[in-house]
Amino acid sequence: MATASARFSAFGARGNRHERPAFSGFSKLESWSFHFPPSAEVCKIPSASVATRSKNVSSQINSLPDSDDFFYEKVATPMLDNIESPTNVKNLSTKLADEIRLELSSILRKAQKPSKASLAVVELTVAIHHVFHAPADKILWDVGEQTYAHKMLTGRRSLMNTLRQKGGLSGFTSRSESEYDPFGAGHGCSSISAGLGMAVARDMKGKRERIMTVISNVTTMAGQVYEAMSNAGYLDSDMIVILNDSRHSLHPKVEEGPKRSINALSSTLSKLQSSKSFRKFREVAKGVTKKIGRGMHEWAAKVDEFARGMMGPPGSTLFEELGLYYIGPVDGHNIEDLVCVLQEVASLNSMGPVLIHVVTDENQGIKRSQQSEIGENVGEGSSCYDLVESNYQPRTYSDCFVEALARKAESDKDVVMVHGGVEVEPSLQLFREKFPDKFFDVGMAEQHAVTFSAGLSCGGLKPFCVIPSAFLQRAFDQVVHDVDRQRIPVRFVITSAGLVGSNGPVQCGAFDITFMSCLPNMIVMAPSDEDELVDMVETAAMVDDRPICFRYPRGAIVQTDKCLSPGIPIEIGRGRILAEGKDVALLGYGSMVQNCVKAWSLLSKLGIEVTVADARFCKPLDIGLLRGLCENHAFLVTVEEGSIGGFGSHVAQFIALDGRLDGRIKKEHLLNCEVLSVSCTDQVWFLQWRPIVLPDAYIEHASPNEQLSLAGLTGHHIAATVLSLLGRTREALLLMC
Repeated sequence: MATASARFSAFGARGNRHERPAFSGFSKLESWSFHFPPSAEVCKIPSASVATRSKNVSSQINSLPDSDDFFYEKVATPMLDNIESPTNVKNLSTKLADEIRLELSSILRKAQKPSKASLAVVELTVAIHHVFHAPADKILWDVGEQTYAHKMLTGRRSLMNTLRQKGGLSGFTSRSESEYDPFGAGHGCSSISAGLGMAVARDMKGKRERIMTVISNVTTMAGQVYEAMSNAGYLDSDMIVILNDSRHSLHPKVEEGPKRSINALSSTLSKLQSSKSFRKFREVAKGVTKKIGRGMHEWAAKVDEFARGMMGPPGSTLFEELGLYYIGPVDGHNIEDLVCVLQEVASLNSMGPVLIHVVTDENQGIKRSQQSEIGENVGEGSSCYDLVESNYQPRTYSDCFVEALARKAESDKDVVMVHGGVEVEPSLQLFREKFPDKFFDVGMAEQHAVTFSAGLSCGGLKPFCVIPSAFLQRAFDQVVHDVDRQRIPVRFVITSAGLVGSNGPVQCGAFDITFMSCLPNMIVMAPSDEDELVDMVETAAMVDDRPICFRYPRGAIVQTDKCLSPGIPIEIGRGRILAEGKDVALLGYGSMVQNCVKAWSLLSKLGIEVTVADARFCKPLDIGLLRGLCENHAFLVTVEEGSIGGFGSHVAQFIALDGRLDGRIKKEHLLNCEVLSVSCTDQVWFLQWRPIVLPDAYIEHASPNEQLSLAGLTGHHIAATVLSLLGRTREALLLMC
């Protein structure tokens, strides 16, 4: 075979993008080459060289790694020290809430975790456990952050220093963690549905336990909450819904207005509404008006609704219309009032569904000095993005995406952003501040976000629909029918893709490659670094005849301090070659290309020549690139940070239908044999393909590096897989030691 020097030149199609130096290890590769089809780009593997920080992005925020050497200073908590289970909370004292808040604040500050939502519900949690008898009574929560005080009072206080760490406590309620967690809290909005199911099951089995759910006003943006409330009102099963109103709003203009105060009159009216005598009087009045007839019952119902609407805050009659008896508002930091209302409600039999409106303040008990130390701007998922502000933070993929989209929005007036999820990342807030008329935040209404984006597109705009991977799962039906089936050009930006560290399996973005790539009209791509991300923003903006999506992970970008060049559109379905070798081909997708590069570095030291390719596209695949890899290598390994059924499955489908797995028999054998069957001594060559994907299991919370190791997706794991394919098992084992 003719030899030629290995080629590692920057591909000209990237235009004026500055050239990135290759690894010095390239020069040590043996001279050897093969020819790839013209559709495959040949580019250099980027090094970790740094450049001047971009001046276009400010207030940069990034994820912090989980700390294995966590510790916190012990604070004096004499009352809390005597509580081993919720039964000890029966001896109520307001000092208990102060001690819980003090210790919890210390723990979360040392762990650099957001604390506002946790500290806001301390009194409410104490009151709930004082009145009700868990675990016999079922207490369900919507938001994981609000359960920390609940965990401390239910026998897990000594483990709070392991919160969200590998092998430690989950950041959410977990059925496998404690009997006091009857249902797992995940994306919010599920507790009423689950609680109603438990209430109906209780009634059918003749049991008497109480069912209570705690929801947040943030999660009330999701339609499932109202579906569950409507069904609860229809079934009329006894259950208690507590609305923890921290007075958040998606619309800043609303928050600028005066907030309703909980004065003595409000407190008295709430106690009156919850009292047994008032409820009995109301039921007797209903019965009398029904007997009188002649429209008296309907007239009395209207009077009752008007009177209760006057007593309650604006919008309170909505819950009454759904069939829930409304009580409130109640001061969420006044334990005496909370206990009084909860005891009255708990004493009623056949009360039906009740909603207690509790108003809390997220700044309760937090000193100004602590507020300046704890970063409270939380990212995608559930208000627990593990973010803190500091003077210097490495830039994230979200920072680069916002910078690229802002640049595009300046030149293209039709570009808009639609965001769905719990809270907006700080980087996305920068886009909102710069383009307030082009930013639409719909909260936890992902289904609406997708169809709303489709409508914007039909109206001639170019919507970028930004939704975390785990939250996009809830809107898949809308993606299918409202977007893909109609070939509407919506540009889906899938954030928090892959493993998400301390948020564990609850917000893990493992499935988006699989469920998006199965759609007939969807273009599916993923960047391997920040330069590719910028290019894909430009590519998505240019596609106007079908939907397109791209994903990116949490965490810092590859080259943290380099300037971003203007984006260059990528030809649809075109991959690129980063390095050429003759022994094994590594075909990476998305962020896993970087780990393929790490594996290349390890294997090159062992004398193994490896080709590293960046697929870029899962759908459509680069057919020319794939054929070139199959024809010139005996071994092909695909690597992705996604579940079974994703990128690797699409590659397997193609190479199987293309006959690449059928084996090849020497031509002379076919000429000398009348039949295709040959003896076992004949030379038969098969392409050996191995997929590396996320395991078919949920990976629990840990640091990002620990999760990658558990999933078998590190550079060492990829290199060990290659060594095993080559029969060098001992070296593979040594590499993993």
